[in-house]
Amino acid sequence: MNLSRRLPKTLAVTVPLAAILATAACGSGIDDKEASATPVATTAAAAAAAKAPGDQAAKGTATANRLSVGAAGTAAQAALAKCQADGLGFVTVAVVDRNGNVQAMLRGDNAAQHTVEAARQKGYTAAAFGANTSDLAGRAKGDGATVADIDGTLFLPGGVSVKAGNASIAGIGVGGAPDGMADQACAAAGLEAIAGSLR
Repeated sequence: MNLSRRLPKTLAVTVPLAAILATAACGSGIDDKEASATPVATTAAAAAAAKAPGDQAAKGTATANRLSVGAAGTAAQAALAKCQADGLGFVTVAVVDRNGNVQAMLRGDNAAQHTVEAARQKGYTAAAFGANTSDLAGRAKGDGATVADIDGTLFLPGGVSVKAGNASIAGIGVGGAPDGMADQACAAAGLEAIAGSLR
């Protein structure tokens, strides 16, 4: 077979295909004036549309609330400030999302290394179970396996659950005070500092 006869036929198919792909990659063909005149859905409108019953696009996905970076920072600072005011500046404060990912952390002056992980685990435990760790401590007792055996959790006072409505979206954990209830009081101060911004 002669390659020179085959080449034009191949180009005839390849060139239009390349043009179609390039058009798709570069946009819809709407010029800038038309694009700027097209309304853009606001976040609230998009959220409302996603919640509409029967909306096929919304099925199969879920949106999880989490604290903003500003709220997480405010909570951490307020919790540490409370501990410092109580003479317990050697604690660590961790604000985590529901999955235990750290959003904000402050390690007080002279806070021991173990307080870093203790604060994170207390925050995660409160977030995951949707309750303060002081209330959860009883669940960690008993014969045989208990919830205390779940990796990454710590059922000691010092973690508070952060909720938007009824949903637990974050946790504030404090570790390092000689008494877990002192840790808990600091974490509660962090929650109080952002309570007005939660919905």
